[in-house]
Amino acid sequence: MSSSDVHFTDLRASYKRNILDKTDELLTAAGLPDIIEPGDIVAVKLHFGEPGNTAFIRPIFVRRVVEALKKLGAKPFITDTTTLYVGPRSNAVNHIEAALHNGFSYTTVGAPIIIADGLRGQSYVDTPIKGTHFDSVSIAAEIANADAIVVLSHFKCHELSGIGGSVKNIGMGSAARRGKLAQHSNIAPKVKAKACVACGECIEWCPNQAIELGETATIDKERCIGCGECIVICPHQAIRIQWTEGAQVMQEKMAEYALGALDGKLDKSIFVNFITQVSPACDCMGHSDAPIVADLGIVCATDPVAIDQASADLVNQAPANYASKMPAEYKQGEDKFRAITPKSDWTVQLECAQKLGLGTRDYKLTTL
Repeated sequence: MSSSDVHFTDLRASYKRNILDKTDELLTAAGLPDIIEPGDIVAVKLHFGEPGNTAFIRPIFVRRVVEALKKLGAKPFITDTTTLYVGPRSNAVNHIEAALHNGFSYTTVGAPIIIADGLRGQSYVDTPIKGTHFDSVSIAAEIANADAIVVLSHFKCHELSGIGGSVKNIGMGSAARRGKLAQHSNIAPKVKAKACVACGECIEWCPNQAIELGETATIDKERCIGCGECIVICPHQAIRIQWTEGAQVMQEKMAEYALGALDGKLDKSIFVNFITQVSPACDCMGHSDAPIVADLGIVCATDPVAIDQASADLVNQAPANYASKMPAEYKQGEDKFRAITPKSDWTVQLECAQKLGLGTRDYKLTTL
C-alpha cells in the first residue's frame, strides 16, 4: 500500500487567517468536498467529554465542521455512544445533559445531538466482518445508518490503548454497549456481593434471563450475551465489568470494531485529530491533567491509520512538558506514550488496522 496524505496546520494565526479558517482549509485539502454529496446524512463523531474534563474539542471547532458540511448540502448531526461504565454518559438522557454542560448544543454547533446507540445503548446493527476475534460486531445504529462520517478526535494518551485518536474514536466509540463489553472483557460481568441488596432490578432488564436472585444476584455465564445492560441498570453499582482483556487484545478488537464501523463508507469518511491539550488520560475522566506537550496543531486525512501515526510522531518529536506527568528522564524524540503507559504498546492498534485494510502507517505530511 502506498503512503497516505495527511494535512497539518499549526496553531499560528493572524488577523487575516485564524485557526477556524485554517480548519476549513484542512477539510478541503483532505478532500471533504469529494466525499460528501448533497443530501448525505453525516454523523460527526466526537467525544463530548466527561463533566469536569476540559481537554475535549471546543464546540466552536465542531460548528465550523458542521458549517462546512452544510455548505456541501449535507445534513450533519453530532454524535457519540453511551458508556459501558456507570456514570454521567451511560444513557442518552444523561449523555445529552453532559454534552450541554460542556457547551454542545444546536445553538453552539448548528446541528442536533443524537446518541447513536439509543436510550440505553441497545440500538445497534450487527455488522459482519472478517476478523481474528470477531465475525460480527455491534455498531451503534445511527452511525451504521449514516451515509458518511466525519471523525473528530482529541488526540491524547490513553490508560489502556496508549493513544486515543481516530482508530479508538471510531472503534470503541462507535460500538454499542455490548460491543464495548466484548472489547474489554471476554467473560460475563460479576456481582459484588457486599453491594448487592437483591432488589431484582437487574433481572427485569436482562434480555436473556441470565440473572437469578437468591441472597444476592448471580449471573449465568453461559446465558449472558454480554450486553452490559445490568452494569448500568443496577442502582447500587453492584455489578462490575471484569477487565480481562490485556492492552494488546483490546487494541486488536478495537481495530476490528473500527473496520465494522466504517463498513460501506470507508470512502465516505474523513478524520480530524486535534493535537491540543494532549492529556495523560482519556476524556472519559472527570478531570484533565496537565498536557504532556504544548498544543501542536490539527491534522486531517481520509486514512485513520495514517492520521494516528502522524499525530503520535508529532507528539513524540515535540519537547516534553515536564510540568506534566512526563518523567524527567524522557527526552525529545522518545516515545512519550510509553512513558505514560509503559505496559501499553499503542502501535498494536495501528498495525492491526493496517492489516485489516483500514489504511497505512506510511504517510506524507503536508503543512498548510
